[in-house]
Amino acid sequence: DRMKARYDRLANSAGFQEGDRVWLYHPTRTKGKSPKLQTSWEGPYRVVTRINDVVYRIQRHTRARMMVVHLDRLAPYS
Repeated sequence: DRMKARYDRLANSAGFQEGDRVWLYHPTRTKGKSPKLQTSWEGPYRVVTRINDVVYRIQRHTRARMMVVHLDRLAPYS
């Protein structure tokens, strides 16, 4: 019960709207560096379309290619 309550509190059920700016979770690991000190979030990206409740098409800038990502890999950019 406590785990469900915590998940529900932290989950972004509202999602994002078209045009919102978001961070993308993309952990890239470089050999020779501690994974703990490497950045895992990239951005900002812009939400282009909402495909369904949990899948979005995002783009870094107008000439970049679009990516289709799950809601769990996105965070609001503020």
